[in-house]
Amino acid sequence: MDFTRATVLLIAAIALLAGSALPTGAQTPPPQDPRAAQFDFWVGVWDLTSGDKPAGTNTITKEFDGAVIMEHFSGIPQPGLNGMSVSVFNPATGKWHQTWVDNQAGYLDFVGEFADGKMILSRHANRAGKDFLQRMVWSNIGPDSFDWSWERSDDNGATWQVVWPIHYTRKK
Repeated sequence: MDFTRATVLLIAAIALLAGSALPTGAQTPPPQDPRAAQFDFWVGVWDLTSGDKPAGTNTITKEFDGAVIMEHFSGIPQPGLNGMSVSVFNPATGKWHQTWVDNQAGYLDFVGEFADGKMILSRHANRAGKDFLQRMVWSNIGPDSFDWSWERSDDNGATWQVVWPIHYTRKK
């Protein structure tokens, strides 16, 4: 048997085996935990301001049968911070998980929950050998606006300093 025939037979065998594992017909996604809708307020296209200055735009969509919240952030002024995140709800832990990446080689991972009308996602960080906490807080949530803040704590969460306040307004 030459290489070409062996390769074709191997590919055919793999396809046959893989085909038997593929679903047949339409599949219905599993039911979602109702808490997976806690981030739905964020879905949409938003204008962002910090104080009275433009801070960018953010487009948030639900993907993968509504199980994933996808963010595409475009910051101002140019050259600005541009990035994206994916967020999922883990029903086993009752927590939200978010991963952020950006054009400045940033990679951040957050965990948190929606409670008392606020979504709070936080993480442990270390810079230059110093441990601290970072968090994002979505608050004052209404149908067409809310506030978001990037915060830092140097005392293990006893107090928080707002580093970057953003106001979201839904694009009409």
